Amino acid sequence: MKCRHCGNQDFIPFADLGNAPLSNAMLARADAPEIDYPLKVEVCDRCFLAQVTENPPAAEIFDSDYTYFSSYSRSWLDHAERFVVMAVERFGLCPGSQVVEVASNDGYLLQYFHARGIPVLGVEPTANTAEVATAKGIPTIVDFFGRRLAEERLRGKADLIVGNNVLAHVPDINDFAGGLKAALKRGGVISLEFPHLLRLVEQAQFDTIYHEHFSYLSLWTTDRILGAAGLKVFDVAELPTHGGSLRVFAAHAEDETEQRSAAVDELIAEEERAGLRDRAIYEGFQPRIDAIRDAFLAFLSEQHAAGARVAGYGAAAKGNTLLNYCGIKGSELIRFVADVSPHKQGRFLPGSRIPVVGPERIDEEKPDFIVIFPWNLFDEIADQLAHVRDWGARFVTAIPELRVR
Repeated sequence: MKCRHCGNQDFIPFADLGNAPLSNAMLARADAPEIDYPLKVEVCDRCFLAQVTENPPAAEIFDSDYTYFSSYSRSWLDHAERFVVMAVERFGLCPGSQVVEVASNDGYLLQYFHARGIPVLGVEPTANTAEVATAKGIPTIVDFFGRRLAEERLRGKADLIVGNNVLAHVPDINDFAGGLKAALKRGGVISLEFPHLLRLVEQAQFDTIYHEHFSYLSLWTTDRILGAAGLKVFDVAELPTHGGSLRVFAAHAEDETEQRSAAVDELIAEEERAGLRDRAIYEGFQPRIDAIRDAFLAFLSEQHAAGARVAGYGAAAKGNTLLNYCGIKGSELIRFVADVSPHKQGRFLPGSRIPVVGPERIDEEKPDFIVIFPWNLFDEIADQLAHVRDWGARFVTAIPELRVR
């Protein structure tokens, strides 16, 4: 194995989650066949890019039956709309500008630029989500983004390139960065959001590890990757999304209008103080996630023995990582998982094969405990399910530690 960025062959062990199916590969039936792949992350000891060691084909992960649609989270839509308001004001975007979003999904973000009369273009490899975006009036190229696409169809056109939760999802991160360079107009700006490796380590967020996430990024490593492509990071903001994310702003390296803010070097210094460029922090991660697994399993076993009814909420990829690392199979410990997305209802979770149902099933069965798998959306989901308190139900999250509330 070679590092995806620098080609180094020396790695630091980080997290070994055994074998697991693709996290978003929902099953049409409980007995459907599926393929497991090793789910293991190691860290390059030169550029400190954390990366999965096994790489299923990207076309298999992001297929035509992709079940994640961004628009089913109200908090994520609000986040997108706030970004658009900020970007229009900060970068002076207008009807003469061109905004390109990479991994535009169902048009969840570009719709807000479109509503302001600003030309938009999405790039999205999953045809079914792109179809929804097109129906909203969002022109979308159904393809993977990289140098080839950028040079053939986008060269120098974009005043703003947005990439939310995509930098970690690309198998060839150097090709992706090169595509950003090629597509960006002179004087243009790139905005990338991705979960921060520092927060993943601090809060033991191992459930954010799945095959779809090829990389796990610090600011220091991101700065290095973009710099090698002829881009420069000039500003950064820390965000609460996904348990702690970064929004990185970049421009052409030769663009003198954008000067590097103090926030960039301050955050890089914080990462260094935390030990993100030392072996010890990575080598000590596995025992922490094993303890989380053991505590969650003990809780489920205890409730099962007591006759309590346990359900789940949110058929999220992170939940599948947790369930599969715990070795849970079938609906004995968790009866079902409710999800608001009709694209997931009526299916079964990969690996565990727990049935996915509509939220109304919670009111019908009145479980005693509801495990919220997308813990990053806890407040939103707890508000939606506030009425379950009427029959004494309690919410459960497993990460960074078991909490029953």
